[in-house]
Amino acid sequence: MKDRIIIGTRGSRLAQVQAEWVADEIKKRYKRDIFIKKIKTKGDTTDSAWEKGFFVKEIEEELLRREIDIAVHSMKDLPVDLPEELMIAAVPKRIEPRDVLVSKGNLKLENLPCQSLIGTSSMRRKAQILAYRHDLYVQDLRGNLDTRLKRLEEGLVQAIVVAGAGLIRLGWQDRISQIFAGDIILPAAGQGALAIEIRSDDRPTKELVEGLNDKDSVVCIEAERSYLKTLGGGCQVPIGVLAEVSGNYLTIQGMKLSADGKIIRSRVRGERKKAIQLGERLAKRIVG
Repeated sequence: MKDRIIIGTRGSRLAQVQAEWVADEIKKRYKRDIFIKKIKTKGDTTDSAWEKGFFVKEIEEELLRREIDIAVHSMKDLPVDLPEELMIAAVPKRIEPRDVLVSKGNLKLENLPCQSLIGTSSMRRKAQILAYRHDLYVQDLRGNLDTRLKRLEEGLVQAIVVAGAGLIRLGWQDRISQIFAGDIILPAAGQGALAIEIRSDDRPTKELVEGLNDKDSVVCIEAERSYLKTLGGGCQVPIGVLAEVSGNYLTIQGMKLSADGKIIRSRVRGERKKAIQLGERLAKRIVG
């Protein structure tokens, strides 16, 4: 095995915390010198709309050039189709996958005053918020988690909707006003999970990280990414999905915004060993 490992990730505080966690977990198992390299991605340098590979392309390029050995991503940022030379080598135990509300006065979504302004950059979140409460306004709010929380503190919005996992990883879980049930807001595919990506031919690094795999998380991610891929993974249509394991069974809830602006929801349940097929089945139900 290699004595020196370089982990590549984005430069945000959350990305650094995630990469440091992976480094620490590897060190617990093996004595290795591990370095973390900050890499700027298109998503860090532009305010344009989200597109496929927005936060991962430059990191994957360094992986392909062998300038880093491991890429640590938020799973929701990773396109469903990877370059042939790369693979997801491990999915650690997923933490809170759902979206959460952070609000002035610690109010829940149903208790916010009429015409309150909600900040989010996600069309998926916007569609579901307005479907639940059409009397609210949603304002585009970009930037890292620190920036969005600052905008809330400055009073530019009355609440923000973000991924619960980010707040928890940064130790800010006490800011959460509400964790959204799936019948209000379904999260992005893979939300709350990390993707540890390596070169497909790098067996020594694969052996280093495969012990970080969590079986239940892997199954859920397989189902959600299968659902996303079947619907046409890189499209900009708002899509939400959440898979949950219970014993030998898996339940998946999904949503999609239709062309006429209506939210279509459905769910399926089946054996966990058929996670990919369940994701496909749910997608086919959604599109009718």
